[in-house]
Amino acid sequence: MAMHDRSAAQDLTPARAIIDIGSNTVRLVVYGGPPRAPTVLHNEKVSAKLGRSLGETGRLTEKAIKSALAALARYRTLLDLMAVDRIDVVATAAVRDAEDGAAFLDAVRALGFNPRLLSGEEEAIASAMGVIGAFPGASGIVADLGGGSLELIDIDGDTCRHGVSLPLGTLRLPPLRAAGDAAFARSVARTLAGAAWSAPHSPTLYLVGGSFRSFARYAMQQGEWPSDDPHGFAVSAESATVVARGLARKRGEVLPPVPGIGTARLATLPDAAALLTALIRTLKPTELIFSSWGLREGLLYSSLEPGMRRQDPLLAAMSAFVAHHGAAPATATMVAGWTAPANLPNAVGGRERLRLAATMLALASANVEPNLRTDLAVAWAMRKRWIGASNRERAMLAAALMANTGRLDVPPLWRHFASAEDLREAQGWGLAVRLCRRFSSCSPRSLSGSALLNDGAALSLVVRRPYDALINDGVERDLKALGTHLALRTQCEVIGETDRLR
Repeated sequence: MAMHDRSAAQDLTPARAIIDIGSNTVRLVVYGGPPRAPTVLHNEKVSAKLGRSLGETGRLTEKAIKSALAALARYRTLLDLMAVDRIDVVATAAVRDAEDGAAFLDAVRALGFNPRLLSGEEEAIASAMGVIGAFPGASGIVADLGGGSLELIDIDGDTCRHGVSLPLGTLRLPPLRAAGDAAFARSVARTLAGAAWSAPHSPTLYLVGGSFRSFARYAMQQGEWPSDDPHGFAVSAESATVVARGLARKRGEVLPPVPGIGTARLATLPDAAALLTALIRTLKPTELIFSSWGLREGLLYSSLEPGMRRQDPLLAAMSAFVAHHGAAPATATMVAGWTAPANLPNAVGGRERLRLAATMLALASANVEPNLRTDLAVAWAMRKRWIGASNRERAMLAAALMANTGRLDVPPLWRHFASAEDLREAQGWGLAVRLCRRFSSCSPRSLSGSALLNDGAALSLVVRRPYDALINDGVERDLKALGTHLALRTQCEVIGETDRLR
């Protein structure tokens, strides 16, 4: 089996599972792939609604317990069939607050699990670590909205502090809103004050949880956002407030369908929007960023060794992905080095990681049937969720991949994400990889026997004999296309076998 085939097999092997027993749902997620950028191999949930009646009775209902335990029994069997033995089972607000929570956990243990009851602070920390893992270097406040509680915690780089859990989950919001929006806002402020929660003011509020992600999808549709992935969606607090206030007023109305939002979640959106409005008023952020990574991914990230945490999640995910599609990351690194002189003369520094990622995807797309290459390349860049890549960077990846197929036309919507200069720079990356593939087939010997040189006036392909036989009309055409894009003259130069590549 070839090396990339082994990597592909490992990428698709279930390695770890997280079961999250929440107030609204009981969810199983099975992960594989690289530890720093895990791939979701299986994801399912049951809406057991364990926290539905807690406010009135203080106990879990028999119906909810039965539904949750049936789901957990199924999960136990599935995990046995998948041969997954590294399993984390965590319970949060509903089980934490219920009088019979301990008895429920005993029933979970009887199924063969070892559940861990998270405190409110532990739940907040896990969510914060998920955001830190998804957005390296993130700084701000994390708000994770679940069915039974709202967790708040502030983060700065790789640290988090002041974590609290508040009784403001989506299942608890309807009675709180009954007194009107003004009273509801005061109630939220009092709850924050009563928890003695405080953190330094931050301009950025990171939002986690299914209800907040659904709000993001709704806001994206309202604004005709050119992407349908809420992860990384950033919006000003002012714009979010306008959408949230309008949505909060629709309480009790049947909202029109929104792609990606289920009927049950859609019905709770007005309440989540009202809470978001109150949070913005109280915390006073200037920007909101939505994260698909939260508690479960935070548990995974927290378990990593410090060195692995420092890995770039984009490059870790990209390496596994392209290996699965027949491209060796080591080859991509070599190609990125060979094409480096083709960078635009005025290109902004610090983009080598993104250029390497684009090179990986470009080489993987070359293994796809030609008729599918452009469409798949764009889908890989713009629709696949790349942790660690902003929307701007995704648009640049897409521009590079299109240029790698010989196309320089850029859809107008991409300019919503990235500037013309960004997209033009990325196109240069794609054209350079196209030239490299055409000339060398990415063979180490041909690349070590050649060089692409840029002196600011001319772009030269210098080739040692006998590799000059690789130069043909197609190579010269691709070299000229790259030179024209860079506003450089082009030339091919053939040198002796032992001559030095300048």
